[in-house]
Amino acid sequence: MRAKHYLACLLTAALLCGLTGCSGAANSDSESPAETSAPETEATTEAPSEEEGQELTQAETVAFEEAMDAGSGQAYLAIVDKQWWIQYWGSSTDDGHMLAYDAGIADITGNGQYTVSVTADTNGFRYDTTEDPNGEYTPGGLSFLAVMIKDGETLYPGAVITVDSILVDGKEITMSAKNYTSSDDGIETRTNLYNSYIDAPAEDARSTEGNLYDADGNALDICADYSPQVVNPDDFSSWTTVEVNFTVSGIDEEGAAGEETSAPEEDAPAEEETSAPAEESTEASAESAAE
Repeated sequence: MRAKHYLACLLTAALLCGLTGCSGAANSDSESPAETSAPETEATTEAPSEEEGQELTQAETVAFEEAMDAGSGQAYLAIVDKQWWIQYWGSSTDDGHMLAYDAGIADITGNGQYTVSVTADTNGFRYDTTEDPNGEYTPGGLSFLAVMIKDGETLYPGAVITVDSILVDGKEITMSAKNYTSSDDGIETRTNLYNSYIDAPAEDARSTEGNLYDADGNALDICADYSPQVVNPDDFSSWTTVEVNFTVSGIDEEGAAGEETSAPEEDAPAEEETSAPAEESTEASAESAAE
């Protein structure tokens, strides 16, 4: 009996010790995962987001400005830098589209004052020129500058563009001569502000004073006051924003009103058909200069 009682005591003691030991191990195991699992969870939720942020290109996280296309009956500022790289021809897809972002387009609705502009101070321009929306690139020099009206010769025949002021980065620059109005293709109306391909006004040049040539193509006395180069390219040695304020006159208001009602139907095809002539017009100027 004593032996059985002794063995029972030993078994009871062993059982109590075992339970106590197991309880301690269980507590230790349950706390350890709790302490380590939380940091692991935090690390797995925070670290990947930082890594993913680093992997995303800046172009995917920065919003670009609206790229502007000039439609039929709209005016825009055509410009080309000294290298013939930075350009704008009223299109967001043609060569030089990097200046299409936030470009100032004017709806020509009749006689009155308007403004057109281009700017290199956009995320889109910086990305297109440096592949980084936070990059730095400043256009320099000038090869061509003109105010253009798409389909102007058809919509507003006889319209005259008179430039009131030209601003480079907010500073008004001096014009050395008067600007005239003409067309290289009989479709777009333009006024050359700096066209290095020609030295004298075009034969179809007109102004608020009238035509610059007589019916036989002879230059009138007033022609000497006008030039295709009214600005000094030195004023464009470094530029970010260029703005031109101008006045349109000579439009037959009744005719213009009739054209405006039909213009919306022609907007889509007009953009495709007239985007190329803007570039072709400068080529035509080059050919005329060579001749």
